[in-house]
Amino acid sequence: MKYGIIGCSRISINHLNAALENGYEIVALCDIREDNIEDLLSKFDLLGNDAIKRYANYQDMLREEPEIDLVAITTPSNLHARMALDCIAAKKALIIEKPLALSIDEAKMIAQKAKEAGVLVSACHQNRYNDAVQILRRAVEAGRFGKLSHGSVQVRWNRGLDYYQLASWRGTWAQDGGCLMNQCVHGIDLLLWMMNSRPTTVYAQTRQRFHDYIEGEDLGVAVVSFESGAVATIEGTTNIFPENLEETLCIFGETGTVKLGGVSANKIEVWNFADSVEGEDDWAGFTEQVENVYGNGHILLYKDMKEALAEGRAPYIDAEAGCMALEVILAMYKSQQTGLPVQLPLEGFATVDMRGEFDTE
Repeated sequence: MKYGIIGCSRISINHLNAALENGYEIVALCDIREDNIEDLLSKFDLLGNDAIKRYANYQDMLREEPEIDLVAITTPSNLHARMALDCIAAKKALIIEKPLALSIDEAKMIAQKAKEAGVLVSACHQNRYNDAVQILRRAVEAGRFGKLSHGSVQVRWNRGLDYYQLASWRGTWAQDGGCLMNQCVHGIDLLLWMMNSRPTTVYAQTRQRFHDYIEGEDLGVAVVSFESGAVATIEGTTNIFPENLEETLCIFGETGTVKLGGVSANKIEVWNFADSVEGEDDWAGFTEQVENVYGNGHILLYKDMKEALAEGRAPYIDAEAGCMALEVILAMYKSQQTGLPVQLPLEGFATVDMRGEFDTE
């Protein structure tokens, strides 16, 4: 199965590694900076592989490499939507780094156009494949919680000036967003997935407390209501001193309580249920070793996409999944802007609509 990447900076190493681990044939890499391509190839001892084409323009890659089956988009966030729509038009299956887009209308357009064209699109929410997360999901699907009461996610991380100086687009409304959109989207995705019901209302407040050198927020808190009647809370920040503290996910039901922790929801800290299931009563204390907050899920996400393409089925994490997390984050932004709860579904809102929110005289 033939593979190409658009965007060869920081996160692309996880994608190329996952593609190689799953036996994809690497056909082409694209980046406006040639040194980014060469640096990525060097990490996998592929610099001398002339069969891998290098491109500065992704449209040239799409036109000149028609045999590519799957494209990964790992560029700055504001470029995701336009590139995705062009790839869909070229009939290329896609894995799109988070977030799917910076506009809810564009994200929904990606999902709709892909469906119309019969093109598979996966949102790269790889932490759904964390072992602890999968164990929790099986309990949700088995109904072990009974009626859900509420849930919560806390993403308590640290990002400083050095991080933002690595790329000028970070923290800007036009190209990125703040901590909720960039750092907290995975945790928010996990919370929404486990609540197992469509969100209906979002009320939030966001702040810029310590990062006055960016445009976006460095703190956001919200209450989310769901069709089921359950509620959930979100806390996301990059203000934790002196380093990342935790990504914690809690689900509370009539007959079950589970708390995941660790740096990327990779540990089961609490596992209590009213019923007894053989082999599943001693999960408390389970820990999956991870090297960083990205977790280990990219390889499994790529495995699933390869199988989905071969079997002609939808990927495990589809474009609609990416739309859901994005919609709630944008609703948090709109709630901050208006001071009011925001009803879902959300339409006609994007990160650029937040310009000037934290400007001071």
